[in-house]
Amino acid sequence: MNLKEIQNLIKFVAKSGASEVKLEMDDVKITIKTGEGGTTKETIVQQIPMGSLPQQQVAPAQPVAQEASAPAASQETPSNPESDNYITVKSPIIGTFYRKPSPDKPAFVEVGDAIKEGDVLCTIEAMKLFNEIESEVSGKIVKVLVDDATPVEFDQPLFLVDPS
Repeated sequence: MNLKEIQNLIKFVAKSGASEVKLEMDDVKITIKTGEGGTTKETIVQQIPMGSLPQQQVAPAQPVAQEASAPAASQETPSNPESDNYITVKSPIIGTFYRKPSPDKPAFVEVGDAIKEGDVLCTIEAMKLFNEIESEVSGKIVKVLVDDATPVEFDQPLFLVDPS
């Protein structure tokens, strides 16, 4: 299912007046919920193994206007000497950063947790799609640089990882 088909599905559900629609096909699970009182607040949750999708569907192209504000976000990176030994995990997309898979679940990772390549660190919601952000390195989480449920920019530092 491509992005255009998902967008059309959202529009259809919003117009139909249904309060919730669930769709499951192969590796894709989508839930669309509309808000109470007839407002159309859609939420899509897509759970797909990251290796099964082309990269362009996981990280959509970013608008040029949004990238202009990225240098301001990079100033938040700690510049103390000890952080030079750490690897910074950065946001691959613009969206809303979430530390938990859902409000009633524990965070994906905490400070001090050992991680390995491929572990899910967080999710970033972009265009109503929840994208799991996986670690590209093994190590130990030293610091979480972003608060839960806050907007993040492309290339904004999210975590510091000690690779040793």
